[in-house]
Amino acid sequence: MRSLETEDAALDRFHTWDDDTAGAALHACCASPAWVTRVQSGRPYRTRAELLDAAEDACRALDDRELDAALDGHPRIGDRAGGESTEARWSRQEQASVSDADAATRDALVEGNLAYEQRFGHVFLIRAAGRSPAEMLAELRRRLGNDPADERREVVDQLAQITRLRVERLLES
Repeated sequence: MRSLETEDAALDRFHTWDDDTAGAALHACCASPAWVTRVQSGRPYRTRAELLDAAEDACRALDDRELDAALDGHPRIGDRAGGESTEARWSRQEQASVSDADAATRDALVEGNLAYEQRFGHVFLIRAAGRSPAEMLAELRRRLGNDPADERREVVDQLAQITRLRVERLLES
């Protein structure tokens, strides 16, 4: 790894992690092994923005197999991620608003998730942070009308947004 000093202590700390530590931390941000390798191998980054942009770009470059691996790391909207892993804790925080939803909205999310999975073959992925349950449900219903190519683009965009937020959180932890 090439040496590079920044004026960002969190970014500097990220650069000092050994490959196993960095890999495990990055995996909590995105479960795709190819994504982890690509972001990890880009170290050191000159700025936080460069790291965040690289994280997003790496999401957008995933092939279908690696996108599936990334999606496997996400629970259904409304399902509570189990365990004490960093990824599970972040998922519960990101989806916290769903627990406040009324029963009809929660039930509609369950039904919508199942319909989505039958249609597209994978979990419905949406950046839950900052969205209400009603907004997520409306997006789920809208996206059920997408063709597979359009939906893949939306999934990749949502994954990139979620991953960027998680890398930001990683730097702050």
